[in-house]
Amino acid sequence: MEYKIVIMEDAEEDLDKFVRYLLLEKKSEQAARNLLDDFESTIVSLSHIAGSLKECENPRLKELGYRRINFMTHRYFMLYRIDGDTVFVDNIFHELQDYENRMI
Repeated sequence: MEYKIVIMEDAEEDLDKFVRYLLLEKKSEQAARNLLDDFESTIVSLSHIAGSLKECENPRLKELGYRRINFMTHRYFMLYRIDGDTVFVDNIFHELQDYENRMI
């Protein structure tokens, strides 16, 4: 099954924040480009495997139907929900962030 991927506004803002950090603070266009490429690759993968990934272990996130997919080569991940054949990517986090407290 191939899923339609919808990137929600919060996730777009999260990605934009990470890219701006790499561009403005780290002064690395290459790092920003690599992150965006990894994001695109992860989205393609998600469109094929979204339903096969397990739900989050946090009880509240699980109750809300959230699942997690890690970026292919970077230390970021997306939290998403599935509704029928559509995947809604709600947020993107760096793995060092306290995402559970932000989400609940």
